[in-house]
Amino acid sequence: MMRRFWPMLPVLLAGLLLPVAASAMHFKQLQEDWPAREAVGNSHEEVSVTSRSPFMLSDVGKGSNANPETEITVDLYIPKEASADNPVPAVVLLHGAAGVIGSRERLYAQQFAEMGIAAAVVDAFSPRREMATGFIDRLLNITETMMLADAYATLKHLDERSDVDGSKVALMGFSYGGMATVFAAYEQVAEMLATEGQRFAAHVSFYGPCIARFDRNEATGAPVLMLLGAEDEITDPQRCREIAQDLEEGGSPSEVVVYEGAYHQWDGSRPGPRRIGRNLAPCEFRVDEQGNAREGFIGLAMDGPFMRKAILGLCSDSDGYLMGRDDSVRAQSNADVGELLGRTFSPHGEARN
Repeated sequence: MMRRFWPMLPVLLAGLLLPVAASAMHFKQLQEDWPAREAVGNSHEEVSVTSRSPFMLSDVGKGSNANPETEITVDLYIPKEASADNPVPAVVLLHGAAGVIGSRERLYAQQFAEMGIAAAVVDAFSPRREMATGFIDRLLNITETMMLADAYATLKHLDERSDVDGSKVALMGFSYGGMATVFAAYEQVAEMLATEGQRFAAHVSFYGPCIARFDRNEATGAPVLMLLGAEDEITDPQRCREIAQDLEEGGSPSEVVVYEGAYHQWDGSRPGPRRIGRNLAPCEFRVDEQGNAREGFIGLAMDGPFMRKAILGLCSDSDGYLMGRDDSVRAQSNADVGELLGRTFSPHGEARN
C-alpha cells in the first residue's frame, strides 16, 4: 500500500499548494504592474443587498422614517478561480461625488478580479434617485452615512458568500467615498452599522477631504492608508495627518502619502489641470459620541438637508479645486495600495472578523 502512495505524494502536495501558490502570484502582481486596461474583462453580476438610509450616524437604529430600509444593487466582480474550496479576498469600492465612473471604480474592480481578488462596486446614488438627481442635491440629501451603511451592508453580503473570505475584505473609496472610507475605520461607526461584528481588513482613501474628526477616536484596528495629491486644494495633508494620528491612537496603523505634482482624481480619464466645484477644505466638523456631525465653531448639527446646505455653503469657498489625470501618479498609488493589500490578503495576514 505504501509503495502505491509514495509516487502519488508529489501530485497530492501540488494539489494542496496550488491555491496558495496562485494567491502568492496574484499578491506579488499587486506590487508590480497591474493588468492593463485592455487586458481586463468586464464580466460581473448584479446582486441585491439590503441597506439603510440614515441621514446621520445618530439616526442609525431609529425608526423607519429616520432610518429607512433601502435595497441597493452592487456590481460584483468574482475571479474565475474563486470557489467554496478557494475563497478569495475582496475589495469594496465607494465612488466619489460624480457617481460610479467606468475608468475608475469599474476599472479597479476589473483589475482586482484579474489578480484574483473579488471586487464589489457600490452605487449609493442610483437606489436613492427619488431623494436627489442633480450633482449638488445628491451631496445634500445622500450623505456619507448612507454610503457607510451601504459599505457595511455589502461587507455583510460578502461575508455570507462561500467564495469570498469575509475576514479579508478591504474598503477603498474615492473623494466623497474616500472620506467615508476613513470614517468606516472608527469603531463607533462599525459597531453602529455592523451589529454582527463584521469589520473591514483595511481602508484605502483616495484624495478624500479631511474635514471631520471624531470625539471618540477608538478604531477597528485595521490599517488605514490616505493617498493625497500635493496640488489638490480640497485636501489638507496636515489635517489628514491629524486624523491619521487620531486613528493611530485609537488602534489602527495609519499612513498619509502625498504625491508631488498630483491633482485631485489623478486616476480619472480626463487630462488637466482643470478647475471645478466648491472647495470643502476650509470646513471643520466634529462627530460626537451620539453620531451627530457638528460644525466646529458654534456646534450646529447637520441634521437635515437644510442645515447641511447652510453649513456647507458657509464653510466652503467657490474657488473650487484642480483635477487631472496623471498615469505616473496612478502607477505610484497602485504600488502603494498593492503593498498594503498584499500584506492584508497574504495567507498569513491577520483576520479582522
